[in-house]
Amino acid sequence: MTVDSPEEPDAMSDGSRFRIGVDIGGTFTDFCLFDEMSGTLRSLKTLSTPDRPGEEVMTGIGELEHRFACPAGAIASFVHGTTVGVNTVIQRRGAELALFTTREFEDVLEVARLKVPDPYNIFSRRAPPLAPRERVYGIAERTLLDGTIESPVDPEDVAAAVSLARADGADTIVVALLHAYANPTSERAVRDAILAADPDLGVTLSSDVWPVIREYERTVTATVAAYVQRRVAGYITSLQAALGTVGVPAVPMVTKSNGGIMAAELGKTNPVAMLLSGTASGGVGGATGEVDVLSYDVGGTSADVAVIRSGSPAFGTGEMVGEFPIYVPTVSVTSIGAGGGSIARVDDFGVLKVGPESAGSSPGPACFGRGGTDATITDAFAVLGLLGGKLGYGTVTLDREAAEHAVGALARRLGMSLVETGESIIRVAVAGMYLETSKLLARTGADPRGFALLAFGGAGPMTACLLARELGMKRVIVPPLPGVLSAYGGLIADIRNDFIRTAFVDLDPDGLTVLDRHADDLEARALAWLRGEQGFAGPASLVWSADMRYRGQSYEIETVIDRSDLAARRIEPVAEAFHREHHAVYEHADPEAPVQVVNLRLVIRGSVPRPEIARNRRSSGRPPVFGTGRIRLDGADRDATLYRRTDLAAGQSLSGPAIVIQDDCTSVIPAGFTASVDDWANLIIEPET
Repeated sequence: MTVDSPEEPDAMSDGSRFRIGVDIGGTFTDFCLFDEMSGTLRSLKTLSTPDRPGEEVMTGIGELEHRFACPAGAIASFVHGTTVGVNTVIQRRGAELALFTTREFEDVLEVARLKVPDPYNIFSRRAPPLAPRERVYGIAERTLLDGTIESPVDPEDVAAAVSLARADGADTIVVALLHAYANPTSERAVRDAILAADPDLGVTLSSDVWPVIREYERTVTATVAAYVQRRVAGYITSLQAALGTVGVPAVPMVTKSNGGIMAAELGKTNPVAMLLSGTASGGVGGATGEVDVLSYDVGGTSADVAVIRSGSPAFGTGEMVGEFPIYVPTVSVTSIGAGGGSIARVDDFGVLKVGPESAGSSPGPACFGRGGTDATITDAFAVLGLLGGKLGYGTVTLDREAAEHAVGALARRLGMSLVETGESIIRVAVAGMYLETSKLLARTGADPRGFALLAFGGAGPMTACLLARELGMKRVIVPPLPGVLSAYGGLIADIRNDFIRTAFVDLDPDGLTVLDRHADDLEARALAWLRGEQGFAGPASLVWSADMRYRGQSYEIETVIDRSDLAARRIEPVAEAFHREHHAVYEHADPEAPVQVVNLRLVIRGSVPRPEIARNRRSSGRPPVFGTGRIRLDGADRDATLYRRTDLAAGQSLSGPAIVIQDDCTSVIPAGFTASVDDWANLIIEPET
């Protein structure tokens, strides 16, 4: 469904001509610059400054002006992803939370879903809740399943709980009451009573964060949102001030966990929507073609993998932020603790381990020459001759001697040679990636032999062929700017938001009447968000779906539906859509069984113009050789041919062992693989037949 609107004004009418996407990673911050006048894409990396969030962005803007004549005043669009929220959870540096819940339901976070975190470890424990049990307070009230208020909120009861929470050190209160998804009146009454008792307290309502059925899921999502809200709001405020100081006229946008973007200002009150923005941007950047791909984004800290079918990434809920799930729609990404900066170590049993600890950007891998002493995956590649010279657009000059010293310390403990240890580090890392990627493929029912591996991130193209070989994949794709593809994902992402309403009705005429009424409300809210809060004047697309199940089942399947079927009270097409989806998931369906609709969902999207990428120049000759080098790979010393990525033209091909060098990453092509360049400057790597 598309909603028309007056055409947007030309972004270049005021002299602005540049669009910028930024992705802040653990080691580097990536910039992707699009010049709307010339149609060219540019890229840049700066070292991240996790102890000084936002400083790397200002450094990058200055570098963009210096290198590419992009003055701050000519920036028409500024979109960035940030890890401030997720790092706040991981590092436990968020708010001091208290939880106000319905009396007799105080253990909702402790009980959770009664699942053991690691079923293969009987000693595993769930992480302590962000709102500790001693700061959980029951409020005497009750809202029924249908939204009827049986027992209203007593302000004096709330005031007493506020006094206890303050005495226990809380500065932010999460309100998550029973059945608040059906009627938020009681939660709002508790909020009013809290602020009347202590206006300085922060208050987060579960019905505002994500008003969905199931108490644990709604409550834990609200606690994560409240935990990070102040730090995220502080970061965004600082970023807005810094951009204003350097003269950037564009309203800053942030990438969202669902693969869309929104005004950064909204992130101050809705931080949960942007918690997984970085990983989601990688999925969006990789979902630019029609081919089925497995996106493989390896940065300094982790490898993020997502299944993309027919150009669309998979979406889901329950993604982990640190040790806690959030139940808002997100691009489904599996994060593996094996990035270029992942530290290799020998455990107490003499076994080589790699990750998940990372050297980050400070001090970084030993070969960065910034004081790091621990051996990392990047150091292993340096020792094997697969890396050299300058990295990250000249940000880092590789120090091979420092890498050899760090890897050598492990070699002595293992009783192995330097190069044997370097290869072992890479083998262990790739084995871990293979294990976790295989789990993802099994969960999604994807056969890797029918997928291409899309390698990006600073370290993705270094290990892609090794992983593809283990998975039995027949093709690796390295895009033209692999080191900054997540930043590019932010550049091309649509303005998008998700809305949900729990209905809990049977699929019958009365149920469709209720759903039609909810749909009117959701559509009005969605258009108000897009037009009013986002200021978007272009055409909007609306996608409707419903969480449905057979009566008696415990969990639902999201099914795309037609809005007109609700208005016309047509049961059959809605039921048939669910039966098809159930059969696709479980290979069986029961058309005679009664169907329930638990939630009605709406996704609204405002499309932004995407860069028109020019075709690559063609050449029928052999690509020019930049040099040769002695490398160690697959247990043997080999002579590798070196190529510069900028020298490669469409139609050219090369054979491994080879190394392709560019400013933002290095691509390693082992013996037994061939690579060709397509019309869009992608490097297509395939096993020799």
